[in-house]
Amino acid sequence: MASAALLLPLCAASPADAADLRPAPATGLQRAFAAAAAEYHVPQSVLLGVSYLQSRWDAHAGAPSVTGGYGPMHLTDARTALTAASPRGRSIRDMRGDPLRPTRRPARLPDVRVPSDAQLPARLKTLPKAARLTGASPAALRTDPAANIAGGAALLAAAQRALGEPLSADPADWYGAVARFTGADDTATAAAYADDVYTVLRSGEARTTDAGQRVALAAQPDLVPRTAPLHRAGLRTLSAAGAECPATVSCEWIPAPHERFGADDYGNHDVADRPASPPVRYIVVHDTEGGWDGVLSSVQDPTYVSWNYSLRSTDGHIAQHVKAKDVAWHAGNWYVNSTSVGLEHEGFLARPDAWFTESMYRASARLVTYLAGKYGVPLDRQHVLGHDNVPGPSSASIPGMHTDPGPFWDWRHYFELLGRPFEATPGGEGAVVTIRPDYAANRPAYTDCGGQGVACAAHGSGDVRLFSDHDEKSALVKDVGDGAAPTTGVNDVSSRASTGQQYAVADRWGDWTAIWYLGRKAWFLNPAARPTAVPAAGQVVTPKEGRDSVPVYGRAYPEAGAYPAGVPAQALSPLPYTLPKGQKYVAGDKVPGEYYYAVTFDGAAHRLVTGTERYYEIQYGHRVAFVRAADVTVSPAA
Repeated sequence: MASAALLLPLCAASPADAADLRPAPATGLQRAFAAAAAEYHVPQSVLLGVSYLQSRWDAHAGAPSVTGGYGPMHLTDARTALTAASPRGRSIRDMRGDPLRPTRRPARLPDVRVPSDAQLPARLKTLPKAARLTGASPAALRTDPAANIAGGAALLAAAQRALGEPLSADPADWYGAVARFTGADDTATAAAYADDVYTVLRSGEARTTDAGQRVALAAQPDLVPRTAPLHRAGLRTLSAAGAECPATVSCEWIPAPHERFGADDYGNHDVADRPASPPVRYIVVHDTEGGWDGVLSSVQDPTYVSWNYSLRSTDGHIAQHVKAKDVAWHAGNWYVNSTSVGLEHEGFLARPDAWFTESMYRASARLVTYLAGKYGVPLDRQHVLGHDNVPGPSSASIPGMHTDPGPFWDWRHYFELLGRPFEATPGGEGAVVTIRPDYAANRPAYTDCGGQGVACAAHGSGDVRLFSDHDEKSALVKDVGDGAAPTTGVNDVSSRASTGQQYAVADRWGDWTAIWYLGRKAWFLNPAARPTAVPAAGQVVTPKEGRDSVPVYGRAYPEAGAYPAGVPAQALSPLPYTLPKGQKYVAGDKVPGEYYYAVTFDGAAHRLVTGTERYYEIQYGHRVAFVRAADVTVSPAA
């Protein structure tokens, strides 16, 4: 069981809210929490804390989360949600991204079946139970925030009674009921969830919800929960044996198979000796595009691809599949695969209201903090990448690169939980900016969520749209590598910059800022009254004097002379981009050219080839890229 005393620090309120944890005015939502707490004899702070861990008090206009959770309490009704959405499995491309091996035949996640009520685990049907307890209709619990909050209070009270505990006014007495709230069936997951709720109760929270209502939870810094009732709940014991996770999350080892099949093929990952060979430099954030059970089934298929960890939406539970020392096939770029750890989060990119829960964000942040500390990965957007930031390894691969977790992943909140909020850099004079819109208020229009050309529901976003001029009627920025005309499609990253990414400033015009992006100026709306970026400091690269432009690469591979006998030299093939004279791009690490040769089942034959060639990682467009150090001059931004 995760101990509350061992919990890693997470930011309590966002920077905008941190100074104001005073009781909120009696908004409709705050009154609904008070009324439900009084009716069902649940401490109001407990009800607020549980709701915060589920939804951060947002109602999402009655739309279900990825696991069919509705309203501020995230009451789950997965059968109704699946029947309405009828999601289908996604096609995937070869995620190895290694040209030495033939492209694996595209696979497909299985279509999502609509299960019977009896087939659903308890964590996916808490709303029907709340309807029975309150007498409210399921429709009301899905769409009416006050009814939803009352349903959550009824569930907590029922769990408290089932544990033989009184309906106490002391929040310390409700640990067991809180642990049971999500329907988790094992002690470790239930305890990890309850520990997070009590962390919120101790720190306090305050924010304005997606419906524009201010809600606050006063801090109780000395609150120590009574944990004993959970051990009478009769939950199974979950073994964490074999899993590499911090003690502050619930985690289990569900291995992806490393097996031979066919004449000369194997799956679904490669053995290695990381971080010694090769090093670990990146953490890559994905979404699953499928439900928990289907995702676990797929990663255990040796003919499928792999990733290191999966994270569950309802309660933040984690399953590890590939040891961090080994190389999972998840990013579609072999250089990134061989130097990264991949995390799949239960969710859907093109369903903006299939929202990511706070419990999953927090579990992910704790896992990433643990991995970053263990492997020396800096907690910034040059090293914590979305799959949509991973470059195509070759020109031909660019159009097929993945675009998850997409514009609805809240990078700003995620990095607050990591303890690395995106703030204006002291001394930053504006030569570099960090993209940082207000996620809730920033709502660029997207299409293709329900099919080609179908408008997506209005929703907060961490991305800003980029134009060819300081005018929203001007053309969107084109990605010459993709070849297609730019669109507002939710999967089209050609003209978008994402929260936390840093760019060199190219120009300004009134409320508009231009950055160097994909070899040209790209403009975004950045008014002083509602800024979408903040000043930053950093290193930038530009072509060396006398060079009109320099090539851009999707991987940092060694020079031909570095390859030993028996290891085919990999071509240093540039992408269809250049870094032109006079333009500047923010530099990340300076890294050696490396190639991990791993084309056989037997790890003894694998080799890490390291050259003398050096590269700078740069933020080139929406995705990162690499330039040869010999081609560029690096200097502080000015």
